[in-house]
Amino acid sequence: MVLLFPSTFVDNPFLTRADVALGLKGLLDPLEPHTSRGGGSIDIGSTAAHYDTRAVALEAFARPLWGLASLLAGGDEYSGTKRWVVGLASGTDPHSDEYWGLSRAKDQRMVEMSPLSFAIALVPDAFYNSQTPEAQGNVATFLASCMTRPMPDTNWLWFRVFANLALRSIGSELHQPERMAADLQRLDSFQLSSHPPTGGDLVGSAGWSRDGPEDVKQLDYYSSSFAIQVAQMVYAKLCADTDPERAKAYKLRAQEFVKDFVYYFDDEGNAIPFGRSMVYRFAVVATFSAMALCDVEPPSCLEWGHIKGLVLRHLRTWSGNRDIFRSDGTLNIGYAYDNMYATENYNAPGSPYWACKAFLCLGASLSHPFWTSDELPWPSTMPSIKALPDPGHILVRSGGHVFLLSSGQTAHYTMRNGNAKYSKFSYSSTFGFCYSTGTLDLEQLAADGMLALRDATPGIEASDSDTWRVRRVPLDARIVGRGTDDVHLRSAWRPFPDVYVETWLFPPRDSPNYYVRVHKITTGRALDTAEAGWATYGQGEDGRALVQAFSGETSPGGVEGEGEARATTRGGSVGVVDLKGCGTGVMRRGKLVQSDPNSNAVFARSVLPTLLGHLEPGEHFLATGVFGAPPSEGERWDEEWARRPSVPLHLL
Repeated sequence: MVLLFPSTFVDNPFLTRADVALGLKGLLDPLEPHTSRGGGSIDIGSTAAHYDTRAVALEAFARPLWGLASLLAGGDEYSGTKRWVVGLASGTDPHSDEYWGLSRAKDQRMVEMSPLSFAIALVPDAFYNSQTPEAQGNVATFLASCMTRPMPDTNWLWFRVFANLALRSIGSELHQPERMAADLQRLDSFQLSSHPPTGGDLVGSAGWSRDGPEDVKQLDYYSSSFAIQVAQMVYAKLCADTDPERAKAYKLRAQEFVKDFVYYFDDEGNAIPFGRSMVYRFAVVATFSAMALCDVEPPSCLEWGHIKGLVLRHLRTWSGNRDIFRSDGTLNIGYAYDNMYATENYNAPGSPYWACKAFLCLGASLSHPFWTSDELPWPSTMPSIKALPDPGHILVRSGGHVFLLSSGQTAHYTMRNGNAKYSKFSYSSTFGFCYSTGTLDLEQLAADGMLALRDATPGIEASDSDTWRVRRVPLDARIVGRGTDDVHLRSAWRPFPDVYVETWLFPPRDSPNYYVRVHKITTGRALDTAEAGWATYGQGEDGRALVQAFSGETSPGGVEGEGEARATTRGGSVGVVDLKGCGTGVMRRGKLVQSDPNSNAVFARSVLPTLLGHLEPGEHFLATGVFGAPPSEGERWDEEWARRPSVPLHLL
């Protein structure tokens, strides 16, 4: 992407506090030409979300405040601050053309009250005390409009807590302490019990919260940086004197949680994409950034230098990627590039600016140990494999590759691509994961990290059987052998009424770049099978597609054969190996699938090694080695590919 607007975010070294401040300003500056005369509306695109256009304008206005308020709280200045001060008055003025309107039930305005309230409570002199008495009253009325409205029973409750905190901080009579107490009590009920150390797991697992009631099986970045952990730490900062017991508990939760959360980041700073709202990009690191703002001391296994390194390395991974911007310097909607397949129905053009949460650390002064400590690498003294019972993840650092194995989560509502975001077997910091563009063929399905099944009953018309099915709702999912060398995940799933699949996932043992899947399939119908590994960049060293879906022509770097498929490009080397043979020992056929354009979160062009097979009615076992080696391991690709993993024979 050629940027027509100079950016201090792009190619920023992110080594010092000054660098981080410049990086934030590089996101704020390009918004100026898109800001309305009254400041209350920022219009940077025309795509829609499920909420109204005024809420869309509010969203783009409010979300940058996560960063701007932190910058000002840390003692810095920003020349464009007045745009947000004036805009807050315009947006809350019922007589203004830019009036946002009051909140209704389950309204997007509730979400955006969170950064607005954060800014008012953290730096009231900048955003509230400088307003006229009339504007101050309008701001309070706007924030109070969410108090009696129905709200989703999820992390959304934090938005009303934040509105109450802002109202309390300005001494408004509209503050509702009883409402805030009830919301906090409900949010605390989402907290999960800790898991004590066992076997080789010396630190256990703790600090996790569900994003909703007990039936919600999502523990994603909303449980950490996008919402809950950050909200708890900010509350602890703002309420240290008024609610000291809860503030202390929230800080302790964060300290316990980060012992697990560090595993979601690789040595270079990349996060493992997982779950919804990945368009928020570098907001994933906000948990660590908030520790600096809120003075949450690192746990004993970490130092401030580790926390600093996690934040700065992650920002550096994005500063070299121009594809996350439009040509005018504003953030586009997507993950590693402009990509509408990565969106939710609540993503409007301003949604990506939730990423400004990554800059919460700017609220810490230059003398804070976060800034004075030397940056430290990922703490290599921690175990390379860790099983986390609450999210149902086994986190792996092996062969230069950082990834997770997953069983147990599922989307709790009918979100777009919910099974891709939560129900795959694995997710990678290097290779990301794929979104399906359809289900009629494997190119559309883009079923990386999945076993796909299709009805192959003789006599069925092709139009009736072309839909592939993958795991969506894991049944009886659990971690087996936590704290032992035999730790693995077990789950079951039912893609058809008469098909029952049990799946076991084993992290690397004797082969560092392979993990192993075993499936026991009991089927009452004939099935076609397609099992895929990781996806990688889809063009070969000659600049042509590694495999062309229309013509079938290939470029150097691809292997398709009996029982194996492998793709090696500048994105890394990935492959799948049939470790047992299909059914009675017939090896599945290896194929390179050219996934639909823009289906992968990381690579706009991707290729997917896949094993194809066929099963007749009965009971069958499949065993698959899934190979992945990042570009940094290039000299060892062939050697590690040849080190085939062993099969857990006790399952077969």
